[in-house]
Amino acid sequence: MAVSDETPRTPALDVRDLSFSYGGAPALQEVDLRIAVGEFVVLLGLNGAGKTTLFSLVTRLYDTRHGHIAVEGHDLHRQATHAHACMGVVFQQPTLDLDLTVKQNLLYHGALHGMTRRMAYERAMEQLGRMGMQDSLQRRVRQLSGGQRRRVEIARGLLHHPRLLLLDEPTVGLDMASRRALVSHVHELCASQGVAVLWATHLIDEVYADDRVVVLDQGRVKADGHVADIVAAQGSETIGAAFDRLVGKETTP
Repeated sequence: MAVSDETPRTPALDVRDLSFSYGGAPALQEVDLRIAVGEFVVLLGLNGAGKTTLFSLVTRLYDTRHGHIAVEGHDLHRQATHAHACMGVVFQQPTLDLDLTVKQNLLYHGALHGMTRRMAYERAMEQLGRMGMQDSLQRRVRQLSGGQRRRVEIARGLLHHPRLLLLDEPTVGLDMASRRALVSHVHELCASQGVAVLWATHLIDEVYADDRVVVLDQGRVKADGHVADIVAAQGSETIGAAFDRLVGKETTP
């Protein structure tokens, strides 16, 4: 029998048996999640489902006590520096300095990652160019629209060429047109740059028909699969109806 030369690639994100509690109240319970390089995954859950807690553990804002997390094969405890170098993050709350220019925000981030000023500038122009925002380089962040600010945050998250991009409710506060444009843009980034994406949201309309979806409810993974598979498994017609069934939101006639 011929032996395949192909070996499984290391997941961009590997979460196993992850649990976490706040003062004895469980927030995550035995969560397993693996994301391949270049894969777009929607983490779908109601507010309070545990999405932000998961992000806080992966980014080490909280310390993991029960379970395992690795980024590009780097254990988050034993190889934290290498793991963090492989990830970019866009948090739910905006974190850009409003009084600095786009350029100043991006160059500062580059310096934190050990880049020379020239390298950070070149990468800033590269990422802004992908978004059609080169002309905003010298503008102060407070002069930008909400959607433009989010795009700058994504550019910042990608500045050091991470293999994993985490976005926690990134469309909060944006209008419908800006939300749709941002979702589309990140899908395109995933396809063109091969970066793995974990997109956390509670909004069904941000899910594309061919997305892989992980449904998180009360700290537990209730479903993990592509939209069509989850819809079929729940005997529903849409991902919205399947989600409602999974989280117990169905209304009785």
